[in-house]
Amino acid sequence: MAASSASLSGASASDLLRSSTSGFNGVPLRTLGKGKLVLKRRDFTVAAKLRKVKKHEYPWPPNPDPNVKGGVLSHLSMFKPLKEKPKPVTLDFEKPLVDLQKKIIDVQKMANETGLDFSDQILSLETKYQQALKDLYTHLTPIQRVNIARHPNRPTFLDHVFNITEKFVELHGDRAGYDDPAIVTGLGTIDGRSYMFIGHQKGRNTKENIQRNFGMPTPHGYRKALRLMEYADHHGFPIVTFIDTPGAYADLKSEELGQGEAIAHNLRSMFGLKVPVISIVIGEGGSGGALAIGCANKLLMLENAVFYVASPEACAAILWKTAKASPKAAEKLKITATELCKLQIADGVIPEPLGGAHADPEWTSQQIKKAIKETMDELMKMNTEELLKHRMLKFRKIGGFQEGIPIDPKRKANMKKRDLSIAKISDAELEVEVEKLKQQVLEAKESSPVPPKLDLDEMLKQLTREVDLEYSEAVKATGLTDSLLKLREEVSKANADNQIVDPLLKDKIEKLRVEFEQQLRAAPNYGRLQNKFTYLSELCKVKLLSDANKDNEAVTFKQELEKKVDNALSNPKIRETFEALKAEIKGAGASSASDLDDELKKKIVEFMIELKEVKEVKEVIENQIESLVNSSDDIKNKVLQLKLEVPKAGETPDSESKSRIGDFIFRTSSRIIMAILLRDMFGNFKEIPC
Repeated sequence: MAASSASLSGASASDLLRSSTSGFNGVPLRTLGKGKLVLKRRDFTVAAKLRKVKKHEYPWPPNPDPNVKGGVLSHLSMFKPLKEKPKPVTLDFEKPLVDLQKKIIDVQKMANETGLDFSDQILSLETKYQQALKDLYTHLTPIQRVNIARHPNRPTFLDHVFNITEKFVELHGDRAGYDDPAIVTGLGTIDGRSYMFIGHQKGRNTKENIQRNFGMPTPHGYRKALRLMEYADHHGFPIVTFIDTPGAYADLKSEELGQGEAIAHNLRSMFGLKVPVISIVIGEGGSGGALAIGCANKLLMLENAVFYVASPEACAAILWKTAKASPKAAEKLKITATELCKLQIADGVIPEPLGGAHADPEWTSQQIKKAIKETMDELMKMNTEELLKHRMLKFRKIGGFQEGIPIDPKRKANMKKRDLSIAKISDAELEVEVEKLKQQVLEAKESSPVPPKLDLDEMLKQLTREVDLEYSEAVKATGLTDSLLKLREEVSKANADNQIVDPLLKDKIEKLRVEFEQQLRAAPNYGRLQNKFTYLSELCKVKLLSDANKDNEAVTFKQELEKKVDNALSNPKIRETFEALKAEIKGAGASSASDLDDELKKKIVEFMIELKEVKEVKEVIENQIESLVNSSDDIKNKVLQLKLEVPKAGETPDSESKSRIGDFIFRTSSRIIMAILLRDMFGNFKEIPC
């Protein structure tokens, strides 16, 4: 250990320990660890002391008790129960419940201080609290379910795993990078059956959330999940995945490492797994980050879980340019468990306790365990080919649509056009209008051969809508709206399937009718409904009377025209031509006007022109042409066309315009006469050969 004093003067103690040129080679490390090392050299002393290192805390004890509940392997994870109970977090919509709780506490405190008996008041408040809790959590809006799914105290993947498994050992790493803590994988057993558990892991506090990256995996996490899926596929372990992530981590580093490729590789590979796969959404499932471990045979969701392609806040920012519209976006996205089951994306809903899964995590875990066992028993009955086909068809039918095939809507009852808002008519106005219309109809019947223009049809339509509105209001007042809608859906379904009406369905309709009639008198609008229904009945009678008048006028006109035609046929010359034409038609053996040849049709038309020139026939036709136009929509349209043609033709119409106008006049009058002339030849004649 010979060394000069100059070599020691400029060196530190640490340099002396680790430098081979300092003259201290050959000093054993055991000697350094025993305490102090004192070196004496020409009155110069160097002392070094090693700090005691804290012993590493392993996730399992050094000498585990083999009889410990749950087995030794339950200790094989870094996940440990929190030393402190998490602080309660109140969501915005839960504040009324908190106020009730405060009242209960205040009353109890007052009872303890004064010694008085407030048990009745406390019991009443507790009953009120339980009822409010039930009402609140059975009528949650989509955005409220999103807030529950994001609750800081909501149980995580590992919370559920340790509650439902007898043994669990966590497996780490993707063998290509690092172990992503945002995705946890491991083997566990439920009732003696081994499963591969894979899931997103969020933190239970700020420190854990930072460590777990708030449940947002990187590409290494998805590759780790894929490695363990292939491991389970090789060994025949069923796979259960737990989804609880806002989405895949979207930083630049993750993009450089191939975030999109990792997710796409998982999607493709999961469809080739030969073992049953179940996915359970326990919190929020965000877009591709959730789907990367969610291509399963069965997708189950907790009652307050959500599954979306974009978060409500992101959707609102894109569509409505503000995140404040997130409640509206959450409703439109259809992201809740109930809505996704209706869309056949989710296959089942796992119930939660009132207050959410964080209110009773153990009970929620047992519901998940029950759902896993039932679903896995169903999938275990399938062979490999059936499993692969089942998984493929589940995703193949999502959003499926085939063009060119008409598909009847499922909800036909809601496909009608929206009724226009109608101003309600008072009873006095209705009575006046009904009496006025009745008087007009009676006057038309007695005097004028052509009735005045009435607004009877419009009045009927308006009054019918009024009665319908009153009936709807009465149904709401009697509380039978849900029963009526349900019954309408059943009837629509029966009509759509072209089935014979089920006697049970008839009984339901009859029972609902009887129940409605019994409760109708108690409806607040019963008086208005009765009055309007009476007026509607009166108007219907007026309508029947008006139609009868029109029929009588038509019969009168027909009789008058027949009489005039018969008088015209009394002319020997015309009679001779008519009889000859009639004999020729009979000789042709035609059963209808369409069977006549062109030459015979020409003769009929020429005879019609000759007959029309008879003065009496011409007067009858001219007198009745106006009423004919008003009674027939077809002829009315032709008259409108004629009115448009005349101005176009001008004062000096060309030959084409003259031809069109003359043709219309000819056809209108010819059809009337032709029907009478050929009544004896063809009986019930329908076709006019002109």
